[in-house]
Amino acid sequence: MAQRDPVEARAQRSRDLYDIATWEPRSALDRFAVRLYRAVVATGKWVLVLLAVVFTLAIGAAGALTNEAVLGLTVLSAVPALALAAYVYRTDITSGEPLGLLAVTFVLAVIFASFAAVVNTVLGGVVGAVFGTAPTAGGTDTTVLSVLGTVLFFLLVVGPIEETVKMLAVRFYAYRSERFDAVVDGTVYGAVAGLGFAFVENAIYIQRSAGQSLALGAPEQALAEAGVTAAVRALAGPGHVVYSAFAGYYLGLAKFNRENAGPIVAKGILIAALIHALYNSLATVVLPVVTGAVPSIPPITVYFGFVVVFQGFFGYLLYRKIKTYSAAYRDVMSDAERADSIGVERTEFDG
Repeated sequence: MAQRDPVEARAQRSRDLYDIATWEPRSALDRFAVRLYRAVVATGKWVLVLLAVVFTLAIGAAGALTNEAVLGLTVLSAVPALALAAYVYRTDITSGEPLGLLAVTFVLAVIFASFAAVVNTVLGGVVGAVFGTAPTAGGTDTTVLSVLGTVLFFLLVVGPIEETVKMLAVRFYAYRSERFDAVVDGTVYGAVAGLGFAFVENAIYIQRSAGQSLALGAPEQALAEAGVTAAVRALAGPGHVVYSAFAGYYLGLAKFNRENAGPIVAKGILIAALIHALYNSLATVVLPVVTGAVPSIPPITVYFGFVVVFQGFFGYLLYRKIKTYSAAYRDVMSDAERADSIGVERTEFDG
């Protein structure tokens, strides 16, 4: 219940407390203030989108997505993540989500991903300076200090920043729609935001791998390198869908529990960020050790097994969460139908 001023709480209902303890737009100045506030909010939103587009151009994502070869490999690499997002969409037991809102969420996730790229780059340099090595070096330095810096980078920077950015893509537009009318809808929009983020991230990785070979004057090698990167990214992409689907569920829960919305959203992002950071840490720190210990097994095979186990486990937890909501939905709908049936029978009997 909203807190009330003591004057409003104790005054008679007939007493006019406008501009004393209550307020609504009455005068011309009031109405101008309302319009000014709405204009500032709308302008701020468009400035945020424009800034995201500028950052997207700056990090080269737009160039990657306009290159036919890179775009084609990116689309292929996104198929597993798309399939998982489609499955989450199909599990929504409530009214289906409109494709328009899903498309906008996807596009916003693509351009808002640039915020994460910029922040990760800046803070990655800071962490690298503090720990004497860049966490993004791909395991080239295996000292204890380097490993600690890498794990902290994933835990304190990459996980929280990327999951927050993906939730921003949902919160910015779809969250405000009347069609976002159930807690589980947050899971659907979160999954789509994860798909958009994975799509543009894959494009950047694929372009970079091809660009390094092209710089050496080896176009055939560039295509081969890009293909290998696309295959690896195809395995990593579904993870983004799983992480943000968890966070999206709690964003949906927050929408219908406004009094505790902040802590609920924080919980969702925390869960997603921890899973995300754990994946990155294991893939970057532990897997190289495993592949080095068993050289007879191809590294891609080890990585594939790890992805199946890790993402399968957390994907199952997500499945259980969605199914729990679905069971509760069926129960209350059945209760409502029984109540309606009893009401009809009583009405007919009374008549």
